[in-house]
Amino acid sequence: MWYTFLKMATLRYLTAGESHGKALIGIIEGIPSGLDLSPSDIDADLSRRQVGYGRGGRMKIETDRAEILSGVRWGKTLGSPIAILIVNRDFQNWSKGMSPDAEDDGSIPSVTSPRPGHADIAGAIKYGHRDVRNVLERSSARETAMRVALGAVAKKFLRAFRIMIGSYVLQIGGICIKGSEAQGAKGGSRSSPGLFSNPRSLESLHKKAEKSPVRCPDPDAEKAMIEAIDSATASGDSVGGVCEVFATGIPIGLGSYAHWDRKLDGRLAHALMSIQAMKGVEIGLGFAMSARTGSKVMDPIFYSRRSGFYRKSNHAGGIEGGVTNGMPIIARMAMKPIPTLRRALRSVDIVTKKSVEATYERSDVCAVPAAAVIAEAMVALVIADAFLEKFGGDSMEEVRRNYVSYLEQVKRF
Repeated sequence: MWYTFLKMATLRYLTAGESHGKALIGIIEGIPSGLDLSPSDIDADLSRRQVGYGRGGRMKIETDRAEILSGVRWGKTLGSPIAILIVNRDFQNWSKGMSPDAEDDGSIPSVTSPRPGHADIAGAIKYGHRDVRNVLERSSARETAMRVALGAVAKKFLRAFRIMIGSYVLQIGGICIKGSEAQGAKGGSRSSPGLFSNPRSLESLHKKAEKSPVRCPDPDAEKAMIEAIDSATASGDSVGGVCEVFATGIPIGLGSYAHWDRKLDGRLAHALMSIQAMKGVEIGLGFAMSARTGSKVMDPIFYSRRSGFYRKSNHAGGIEGGVTNGMPIIARMAMKPIPTLRRALRSVDIVTKKSVEATYERSDVCAVPAAAVIAEAMVALVIADAFLEKFGGDSMEEVRRNYVSYLEQVKRF
């Protein structure tokens, strides 16, 4: 228990709030003092999360803005916990339905027909709820708006050390960008591993994706992806996909091979799988490695006096043995189709036990572009935690001294 406390003490964060409640609240602890931070740093990523072809009506209601409640004074962090508030504008339509007051009990009908693919039925049984709304309000992906806000704080911290995090969409439905192939049958998701070793190429893909309504850097694939979303919309269905997140400027030595719960790839997989609707995570070539020989997937090590130790390929995705090796971190995740469908699936009423159609809550047809932005936030939080774990200090100046000293040590190795 004592070890667990020590490990958690580097960077901690917590979210609270329901989808149609008054607001989302987040607290992040462990950011050093002296970091420049303003609401605009957070709002930029909140806006990115809200856009994307295939999003539902909720995004037309909400215009997410972050209010910093504590931990920042005159534009700089204090070293104390940072609290953030995001108001749910839609709460005005749910003021009694989501009221904390007992006098409003029963003001809206109970939800008793759980939706397949959601936490509805399992959550209702686990917590003893007879109204599924008590489950779906918290399990909703609306919660990820606060994760993006907290991740934006972590990103701002990492940028101070020239660590950049970005993303793009590889696949929506059965449509893939050039240089990738669909998961499963073909034995992997990417066939151009040389791209992994070039930070500029990764950052270029990210910049192109930022201009795309589906966050796809391939114009031909983008068009086909939009058509796939339109087709799903017309039939009352939904589509999932695959997105990729990267981090460049990563030093050697984050994470650990010595303890199972400090391995960085394990921590990234945990964080990414915690995002709603994610069903698979890969690091580097991931599952494709299983179909290739060892000589084809390991990354040979080279050395020069100018560059030190380096690689010409990055099949490992920047992590070996749970520790960063100095190459860009590459993580990929698979998102299932949104399980809330206008063409309702069969379900069972939890009270009457009769066969019914599942409840329909306003939802997206495709949220893969938004999921990529959420994944950036989770990767940033994990990397910031590992960075502070190794170079920690109470102020930015102290962390920077520790970091610069370590880089000099690496050069002398």
